[in-house]
Amino acid sequence: MENKEPLATITLGAGCFWCIEAVFEQLEGVKSAVSGYMGGHIKNPGYREVCTGRTGHAEVVQVTFDENQIMLDDILEVFFAIHDPTTLNRQGADVGTQYRSAIFYSSEDQRIIAESALKEAQQAFGNAVVTELTSATTFYEAEDYHQAYFKLNGEAPYCRAVIAPKMQKFRKHFEPLLKAN
Repeated sequence: MENKEPLATITLGAGCFWCIEAVFEQLEGVKSAVSGYMGGHIKNPGYREVCTGRTGHAEVVQVTFDENQIMLDDILEVFFAIHDPTTLNRQGADVGTQYRSAIFYSSEDQRIIAESALKEAQQAFGNAVVTELTSATTFYEAEDYHQAYFKLNGEAPYCRAVIAPKMQKFRKHFEPLLKAN
C-alpha cells in the first residue's frame, strides 16, 4: 500500500513574487513555492508582458503544501501578514494590477477558508481589504531566473532593501512555523 502525502495547492499574489516565494519556502510543510503568473487573459505570458499590466495576470506564487504539516489557515495568516492587503494594485514601490493582492483557490473548501481569512483580515486592518478571491485559472511558471530569487540573489539591492527586512520580520513573528535548518 502506497502512503501518499495529502498535498494541496493554493496560489497567492501579494506584490512582487520574489518576496512571497522567499517567505513561503521557509514554512514547515510547504513542499514548493513557485513564482509565476495567474489571472490574465493571454496564454503563456512572459515577465515583460506581465509587467506592462496589459495581460491581466498577477505575479503569484503557487504554494504546494502538506495538509498534515501546515494548515491553509496558517498559510493565509502568513499571507496577510507579509503584505498590505488594503492597497489596490500596489505593494510598496511596485505598482500595477500585476502586484494586486489575490488568493486563487483550487477547491470549494479553500474558498470557504479564504473567505473566513478575508473577514478576519478585514477586522484586523483599519482600511478596506481589497484582496481578490478567485477560482484558480491556468498557472504559468515564471522564467527560471525568477525562481528562488532571494536565495540566489540575496545581496542584490532590491533583495537587501525590500526582501531581507520582510524576511526578518516574518521569521521573528512566525518562528514556530519555520522549517528546521
